Amino acid sequence: MAIELKVPSVGESINEVEIGEWRKAKGDSVQKDETVAVLESEKATVELPSPFTGTVGDILKRKGETATIGEVIGYIEQAGKQAEAKSAEQIQQGGIPTGVQPRVMPAAQRALAEHGIQAEAVKPTGPGERLLKEDVMRHVEAKSAAAEPKRADVIQKPGEPLPARPKTTHSTPSSAAKATTSTDREEEVVPMSRLRRTLAERLVEAQHNAALLTTFNEIDMSEGMALRRHYGEAFQAKYGLKLGFMSFFVKAAIDALKAVPQVNAEIRGTDIVYHNYYDIGVAIGGGKGLVVPVLRNAERMSFAEIEIAISDFARRAKENKLKLEELQGGTFTISNGGVYGSLLSTPIINPPQSGILGMHTIQERPVARDGAVVIRPMMYVALTYDHRIVDGREGVTFLKRIKEVIENPARMLIEV
Repeated sequence: MAIELKVPSVGESINEVEIGEWRKAKGDSVQKDETVAVLESEKATVELPSPFTGTVGDILKRKGETATIGEVIGYIEQAGKQAEAKSAEQIQQGGIPTGVQPRVMPAAQRALAEHGIQAEAVKPTGPGERLLKEDVMRHVEAKSAAAEPKRADVIQKPGEPLPARPKTTHSTPSSAAKATTSTDREEEVVPMSRLRRTLAERLVEAQHNAALLTTFNEIDMSEGMALRRHYGEAFQAKYGLKLGFMSFFVKAAIDALKAVPQVNAEIRGTDIVYHNYYDIGVAIGGGKGLVVPVLRNAERMSFAEIEIAISDFARRAKENKLKLEELQGGTFTISNGGVYGSLLSTPIINPPQSGILGMHTIQERPVARDGAVVIRPMMYVALTYDHRIVDGREGVTFLKRIKEVIENPARMLIEV
């Protein structure tokens, strides 16, 4: 019996999606709730699970094509009770049902195509049965080693002539240049994902519709680093993860937003809307690009709750498992380019927000303290804000408040 695979609702105001990829091909076995296809909307990536155990039937929509909500994009041929029980037994025994293809990563896909190898012929070693490029290259090397004949050493006996050398052909300069051009100057054309296109459109929108201005400051991270060293081991023992600096900066941002509410506001038409809550977006590099999940009511969260939430966001962003509602809204955003080694940058706001804080890498630099030059761990920070709603004085005051709170972490507890 063929069961329709329909595009589910993926969020309010979203009417269509793009087929990101098919994890299964026609004829492949599939387990109940196993991901069959990945759907990309303008805001998030959604995995489409199989409603039953069976095999993949006809596929109506290919990768890159669009489909509306509720549209049928393929079929699942439902397995009988016996086949379903057999598949369940195989899973319990740790085996992979026959015909199930591993999840092929992009670099591995290119390597497979280059060497003309089917994915099923290579044993995957990545997490979640992912097929990595290293798996493909290991397979190619093993295959080459097995196929290469053993070379016998040539021993010249006295009086015997030397073995004849094979004839060689010399290519002309023009043919050599053509060969070099065809092999060394390759291009790869990859369509932008719907999420990436939407991100690009929003960034351009911010540049066109807002009066963006960036102000900078630098923060002495000595006190924060000392505090983290002092409590880091106990924090990790209790909560199972390291105490990072993001929780410090989220807390500091909330403190500064309370002092300068314009940065936590937005423009709607001819009105200014002040938010009396603090939904802090945290920019994270995900599997499909940059995503900004939101810490709802972050002012009510403890340091540990913030760190746990961000760690969970980062893990699920890499797996493309963030929920659409987790990516919507937000009154202010924090972006940490320092994790990639960025020394300084000018972040772009996420409309309709009016501000974004950019964190950067920590470097030991000489600074003046009490008339002496000392070495301190310093971080540049940047605030990009919408000048239509935030004046320069307010932008500078906001960033100065961030600096004061981070350099004196006790202020977050005493609230002075």
